[in-house]
Amino acid sequence: MRRTILLLTILAVAAIAQQRRAVFIITDAEGVAGICRQSLTETTSSEHQRLLTGEVNAAIRGFFAGGATEVVVWDGHDGSQTLSTLTIEPRARLIQGSLGASLLLERSWAGLAFLGQHARANRSPAVMAHSYSSLGIQKMTLNGKEVGEIETRTALAGWHGVPAIFLSGDQAAAEDLKAIVPDAETAVVKEALGYYACLSMSAPETQALIEKKARESVAKIGKIRPYRIDGPVSLEIEFTTRSTLSPQVSNTPGVERIGPRTIRYSGKDFMEAWRSYAGR
Repeated sequence: MRRTILLLTILAVAAIAQQRRAVFIITDAEGVAGICRQSLTETTSSEHQRLLTGEVNAAIRGFFAGGATEVVVWDGHDGSQTLSTLTIEPRARLIQGSLGASLLLERSWAGLAFLGQHARANRSPAVMAHSYSSLGIQKMTLNGKEVGEIETRTALAGWHGVPAIFLSGDQAAAEDLKAIVPDAETAVVKEALGYYACLSMSAPETQALIEKKARESVAKIGKIRPYRIDGPVSLEIEFTTRSTLSPQVSNTPGVERIGPRTIRYSGKDFMEAWRSYAGR
């Protein structure tokens, strides 16, 4: 009975979101065309700011051209210090700052979009691939499968009935999303030649491709199923040596230390495990 009520609630939220057609964009740095080395991902890099802003505005134009009624952008890289309301496309709104464990994905969005997204840790070839923190996390697995921001945020969105409809980044990031959401639109803007090496499209061509794919993704709202993980969930985080945690970290229900640098967060479902990790 509870499962039926939950399903009906998700369907009702999805129906409202489709009518509203609000798209939520999460930005990052490593998947932007022309960003192939660490120094360019710094928030003080004016080149990064110009390149990312150009891609974000292209996506916004595409979403509105496709029929979106609202576009909200979260400046999701390194403390929300890259984008500015001075240069963002006027029809969109900008979120800056931490959003907590839910990322506001409970707000009845019609679609989730990743802009400038990188692939998960241990992917090759992939430009600066990592899972949340290249310095702090060595590996992240969800029910035994390696994951990163793409997989966990798509699952988090899916829990709230929101489908992932679009991603821009290198070919590895596109493959990561396609593996769990085959019908999502992807704009592959560069080819990874190594961790700090890539072959990029020009900025004008990148923006044209992103605008086209963003526009086409809106037409898939209502057709792409939210990616949802049901049943018991185990999220394991292997931290790097420099981020080794104290023994006291496992003195919490649902949290278990299973190795010198590995913590398991368990739950009866995805949200319980995710909150245990993200709310720590």
